[in-house]
Amino acid sequence: MYLKNIEVYGFKSFAQKINFEFHNGITGIVGPNGSGKSNVGDAVRWVLGEQSAKQLRGGNMQDVIFSGTENRKPLSYASVSITLDNSDHKLPVDYQEVTVTRRLYRSGESEYLMNGSHCRLKDIQELFYDTGIGKEGYSIIGQGQIDKILSGKPEERRELFDEAAGIVKFKRRKNTTLKKLEEEKQNLVRVTDILSELDRQLGPLEKQSETARKYLEQKERLKEREVNLFLQEMEEITASLEEKEEKSRLTRGQLEETSADYEKVKVEYEELEGKLENLNQKIDQARERMQQDALARQQLEGQIEILKEQIHSARQNEEHYRERQKTICADQKSRSAQLEQFRQEQEELKGRLSGIRRQQKEKEERLSQVQEQIESCSQAVEEGKNEIIEVLNSRINTKGKVQRFDTMMEQINIRKAQLNQQKLSLRGEEQQQQKDREEAQARHQKIEEKIQKLRAVQEDKGQELQRLQGQLEEEKKQFEIGSTTYHREESRLESLVNLTERYEGYGNSIRRVMEQKKKVPGILGVVADLIQVEKDYEIAIETALGGSIQNIVTDHEQTAKQMIEFLKRNRYGRATFLPLTSIEGRGEFRTREALQEPGVLGIASDLVKVGKGFENLSRYLLGRTLVVDHMDHAIAIGKKYRHSLRMVTLEGESLNPGGSMTGGAFRNNSNLLGRRREIEELQEAVKRLKTEMAQLQNSMEKNRGRRNQLRDDLTELKELLQEEYLRENTVRLQLQKIEEKQQEMQKSYEQMKREGTQILQQIREVEENRMAISAELEASQKDEKELEAFIESRQKELEEWQEEESAISHDLEQIRMDASAMAQKTEFAGSNIARVKRESQALEEELLVVEQHLREDAKDVTEKEKNIEGIRQKIQESREKEETQREQTEAFMREKEQTQEVHKSFFDKRDELSGQISLLDKELFRLNQQVEKLTESQEQKISYMWEEYEITPNSAKSYRKEKMQDGLQLKKEIGEIKEAIRKLGNVNVNAIEDYKELKERHTFLSGQYQDLVEAEASLQSIIQELDEGMRKQFTEKFKEIQKEFDKAFKELFGGGKGTLELIEDEDILEAGIRIISQPPGKKLQNMMQLSGGEKALTAIALLFAIQNLKPSPFCLLDEIEAALDDSNVGRFAGYLKKLTKNTQFIIITHRRGTMGAADRLYGITMQEKGVSTLVSVDLVEKDLDK
Repeated sequence: MYLKNIEVYGFKSFAQKINFEFHNGITGIVGPNGSGKSNVGDAVRWVLGEQSAKQLRGGNMQDVIFSGTENRKPLSYASVSITLDNSDHKLPVDYQEVTVTRRLYRSGESEYLMNGSHCRLKDIQELFYDTGIGKEGYSIIGQGQIDKILSGKPEERRELFDEAAGIVKFKRRKNTTLKKLEEEKQNLVRVTDILSELDRQLGPLEKQSETARKYLEQKERLKEREVNLFLQEMEEITASLEEKEEKSRLTRGQLEETSADYEKVKVEYEELEGKLENLNQKIDQARERMQQDALARQQLEGQIEILKEQIHSARQNEEHYRERQKTICADQKSRSAQLEQFRQEQEELKGRLSGIRRQQKEKEERLSQVQEQIESCSQAVEEGKNEIIEVLNSRINTKGKVQRFDTMMEQINIRKAQLNQQKLSLRGEEQQQQKDREEAQARHQKIEEKIQKLRAVQEDKGQELQRLQGQLEEEKKQFEIGSTTYHREESRLESLVNLTERYEGYGNSIRRVMEQKKKVPGILGVVADLIQVEKDYEIAIETALGGSIQNIVTDHEQTAKQMIEFLKRNRYGRATFLPLTSIEGRGEFRTREALQEPGVLGIASDLVKVGKGFENLSRYLLGRTLVVDHMDHAIAIGKKYRHSLRMVTLEGESLNPGGSMTGGAFRNNSNLLGRRREIEELQEAVKRLKTEMAQLQNSMEKNRGRRNQLRDDLTELKELLQEEYLRENTVRLQLQKIEEKQQEMQKSYEQMKREGTQILQQIREVEENRMAISAELEASQKDEKELEAFIESRQKELEEWQEEESAISHDLEQIRMDASAMAQKTEFAGSNIARVKRESQALEEELLVVEQHLREDAKDVTEKEKNIEGIRQKIQESREKEETQREQTEAFMREKEQTQEVHKSFFDKRDELSGQISLLDKELFRLNQQVEKLTESQEQKISYMWEEYEITPNSAKSYRKEKMQDGLQLKKEIGEIKEAIRKLGNVNVNAIEDYKELKERHTFLSGQYQDLVEAEASLQSIIQELDEGMRKQFTEKFKEIQKEFDKAFKELFGGGKGTLELIEDEDILEAGIRIISQPPGKKLQNMMQLSGGEKALTAIALLFAIQNLKPSPFCLLDEIEAALDDSNVGRFAGYLKKLTKNTQFIIITHRRGTMGAADRLYGITMQEKGVSTLVSVDLVEKDLDK
């Protein structure tokens, strides 16, 4: 058997399907670091069942699926298949080839296949038992497993030796057997416990079965008699019901007639009520109008004050504008004087400039004459002596140029000095202007900041004033609404208190008794006063109480008796009393399961609150009544429990035992239960409203004071802002003047800059010309020496002309400079004149604005004074209107008093009719109560028949027997039968059937117990046989491994000694294994003292020893020789060759010595990043050479 093929797809870096074909011998897998070589070993380990992602160098099992690269998408599953040649049938299956496949999907699902058929992991593990193949075996040795074999604890090496010894499958069988044995023991304990319990139950259950038979016989006799008694009682109740219903019909007629009379009186009473309400509304409206008029007058008076303040402010502004007008007029006079002065200076400068220009013209004419003389002289000399004249002319020309250039330089320097002087003067003036501007800007900034602050304060106060005004309006509305609500609620409270104190809504007899409450301490109150109910349950509880709501509760029977005598004596009527010493709860609510039904809110007695000592009272009256949310649920519950329950709904319908239902609209709902709650709520509301009104009034007073303060503050702020605006305008004008001056200075600077540039250009040109002239002079100096004598004779004459020319030129230049300076002064005088004109124009414009403000303020003051007169007229009209309203209000009040007197008489008549209706209503209620009690008794009996025997009134007739017509005799027999049943005690009717079932189960479990005992003995025997076989086989195989290890160690190390030892004092099947190594020339050493190479070689020797003893079909080694030097790699490769007789080797390696021993090589590389591919050997060797 050997490994023929590995097919990998989507596993780790193998994005494409790659097929590795293998043959016997040694196959090498090589490639650069990180190319995915070790993923081949991981793939084989994974397909053989590895469940630990950590062992596969991953974080979780999903990491084995190809996760994608920059150019490739992730794959959805990973698949690995290995194919083994099984022609020698070492694997226990009838196939020549065995292919094992494992797939894992990203969804988490996985599957195993064997030759294409689905199988379990356990099937694959059992297939490779004792072959050395498997994730725990020695056929796959990874990079870290060498170190793990040597550095791990002795116990951790045990698995490798168990596989080599061939006892792994026996250990697994033993573990499986031990699990089964434990299960059998637990089953045996469980069956034993059950049998003991059954033995304990059988005896008592047999006795209960016999008692149940007797009970059923007596129960049948009781049923026969109770049904016949039920038929007799039903006939009696039916007759009584007919009689009561006739009386009820007559009383109802009388009640309807009296109610009709009451309705008529009520209509008239309501008309009076409406009239009174109308009068109240008119009075309230008149008062409201009076209040509004008073408020309007107050507002108008406030407007007058505001207008006065505005007039005062306007007059102050007028004074300020008149002062400003005077200042502007003074400034205009000053500017006119300056303008006249500047014009005179301009005229004077123009005259001086004209004289200078005439001098300039005369000098230029003289210069022209001199130049003509020089030219004439030069021409005469040239004609006389050509050569001499040429030299002299050349010399003269050159010197003339030099002189002209010197003159030009002198003029340029003079102009340059003038420009510098002007710059210094402008700079000083500019600094002063800048200083003035900064001071003005600082003042302007401060004024702006102050204005902003004042504006912000003004805006905040304005917003606060607006908010307060709105708040006052809202508070006023709230105060009016609250005041109306307060008076309405207070009136309602007084009415309710009066009704409660007079016990309105109760019968006459009840009122008479309750009048004696202070005299007779034993009267505790009526039921309605002693029970507290939440508002939602009031109607339901009042319905449940019925007439009992007016029952009088006393401390004991004597008090009740005393009050009954009082009623008789005075002929006040009848009343029902509930002495606390004699009433008791009517028993617990028996049908507790009904409380879990949908819609059930609880037992009525649990939904009320009573004082201490009155608990029995609530249970007595309400303890057997259910409260349900609505009629549908009540009907459903009634059907389910065979109409045996009394129920009331939140809307006041009632369902009685037997199935009768009561409901409809209430004609007169007294709401006795809610009266006290309503009084408490009204008291709380009145108290709260009173507090709120006081708080609201205080808030309004506080807000009005704050509003007036804000108005004063805003007026003061307005005056401050006007002052600051004037200061701001003054500073802004100053800044404008400074900026204009600075602009003029900037223009002067630019002019000087342009002139300075021209001067520099002229200097450069002169310098350039001087250099050229210097060259000419050097050339002419040679001629000068030769012609010196001749030159001297003509030089004097020429110099005289030249001196005159120079003097004239100098004078002419001075005249030109004077003319230029005078022109500038004239231009400066013109600019001053223009500036003064602009300033005068600005003052005239400002004067017009001031005069406009004065006119507008005068007009505004006149309009405001007219407004004040108009407002005063409105105030007078409002006072007259208020007087008229007051007279109307008094008339309404008189009419109201008259109407109230009539209203009182109708009130007495209505009370009289109300008393009659109350008496009739009570009588009708009493009759209805009797009918209800009879109906309830009837329903109880029907419910009893159904609950006990599931017999209806109609079906009961079939049980009638003529001989059972004596009711007294039937009751006597029923009592005797019940006594006989009672003597039987608690009876378990199901005991007969339970005893039969329990007996059958006991027989079955007894047989099971015997089977479990036999199975336990059998499993113990199997475990013992396995232990004996494993000890024997391991002992033999361990000795053989020791020999093979020593032999392989000496061959790989070239000598020395390798030893294996079992840890003493431990079971041989569980004992750890110690490895001892003694390389050649060294002492016997523990493994931890060896070098890395020695450790690796020792581990390899152990693996080779196991392969020698029990060869696995194939062995995959992943770089286990990486720590060996070249010589040891050679020995490793040689030994590997020897082992290929029985084992196929697949070596993942980097070492050339190992590659040389391989029969064939597979190369793995990553031509595409993140994707491993199979390439040729040449390519791999090139990669390794690099």
